Amino acid sequence: MTNGPRRVVLITGASSGIGRATAELLAARGHRVFGGVRAPATTRPLAGGELVPLDVRDEASARACVEEVRSSAGQIDVLINNAGVNLVGAVEETGIGQAQALFDTNVIGILRMMQAVLPHMRRQGGGLIVNIGSILGLIPAPFMGVYASTKHAVEGLSESLDHEVRAFGIRVVLIEPHYTRTNLDASAAQAESRIDVYAPQRQRTAAVITRETNTGLEPKRVAEEVLRAIEGRYRMRRPVGQAVLLSWLRRLLPARLFEPSLRKAYGLDASSEGAAREDHP
Repeated sequence: MTNGPRRVVLITGASSGIGRATAELLAARGHRVFGGVRAPATTRPLAGGELVPLDVRDEASARACVEEVRSSAGQIDVLINNAGVNLVGAVEETGIGQAQALFDTNVIGILRMMQAVLPHMRRQGGGLIVNIGSILGLIPAPFMGVYASTKHAVEGLSESLDHEVRAFGIRVVLIEPHYTRTNLDASAAQAESRIDVYAPQRQRTAAVITRETNTGLEPKRVAEEVLRAIEGRYRMRRPVGQAVLLSWLRRLLPARLFEPSLRKAYGLDASSEGAAREDHP
């Protein structure tokens, strides 16, 4: 898509972080922006835009939100799937219910929104769906493994959908930021179990994640990439910040070269042989 016409944009998770920064930037640019939030009455007003009630975990809410925007604006040109939650802890420590809840927001929530908006986009003969992914959809994320698996799922879902809807003039874009300074990590849920043998590794890795988040991208950097995706030439994958280099290394380097540097970056043991093991009777 090229810059020029004013577009009708619906963005999920617009109360804070990347969602709020994107909504404000697009509204300032002149697009008509609807920000989906769970509680519009208690959310700070969106300058130049409109807040609409939305819970991506609820199918009826997703469909009602899309209908409200379409009824108000006549069409939806761009859907930005930004709403998401995080979960920190080892895979073995994560409760099945926790994992299901994470997928319900981060993956099924996106699916609900896309299924709600696609009939309208097909009828109007075009549209753009922008999914906010993560560099953790491309590389491993020790002690955020279930979260990373949701982002890997978004990668596959987005790329597959793009092939299905191209014939209708609809395209899908993946924004892949590196760690970003939002409250996503600060407010992240913790895995419900604590297994002692993981504690030393977990603590070192958590310290790395905290440091990377505190020194990470400003949400506006990600918002600017979303703007380029909407107004510029089409490109499906759009890494942001250090994700540009990491995505390139992930594709080109063999595992024997990539994995040691990743383990070092996360403060992990140099080799599995040196890791602590739980004794079984």
